[in-house]
Amino acid sequence: MAILRVISGTAKGHKLKTLKGYVARPTSDKVKESLFNIIVEYLADAYVLDLFAGTGNLGIEALSRGARKAVFVDKSEKATDVIRENLVSTKLIDRGVIIKGEVLKVLYNLSKEGEKFDIIFLDPPYNKGLLEETLKIIEKEDILAEGGIIAAERSSGENIPQKIGNLELISDRRYGNTALAFYKQNNKILNRIEGI
Repeated sequence: MAILRVISGTAKGHKLKTLKGYVARPTSDKVKESLFNIIVEYLADAYVLDLFAGTGNLGIEALSRGARKAVFVDKSEKATDVIRENLVSTKLIDRGVIIKGEVLKVLYNLSKEGEKFDIIFLDPPYNKGLLEETLKIIEKEDILAEGGIIAAERSSGENIPQKIGNLELISDRRYGNTALAFYKQNNKILNRIEGI
């Protein structure tokens, strides 16, 4: 298994613990570097939601690069334990909140609490229809902050919608077997990132 590490920021170079004996597919360094180059302007002081968080790889990278706070959601106790260990080892535990639970149920609860996020990472198991289902709940429950962005990882062969309610696909990029899709609220897109 490839070694996971924090690429940039205050925790740069820290190795992240992975999940042994657990079916996980951590985002590779190449894909992660591309993702963060694209969303760099959103990171400063951002409130981040990392769904299907696994090891916490994406949310921890965001915290290292200047996000204010990150909420990590995964249904696996093994995953939430590893996220906690990784937050402690990177000295970012005070800015992380870990929720063990089914992503779709947690989204409803976050909505009831009035939470809104600047960046939402979405990395569900590939080819199970979870990506579109989760996007629909995010849109319906209105938890993306005004001007915020969703970064969704999937298999390159998995089709995704151009629009879901007022969420619009603004960029779709492929990296071998992995693809990254970026969504924003279509009535609030003021300035598109060049090339996105």
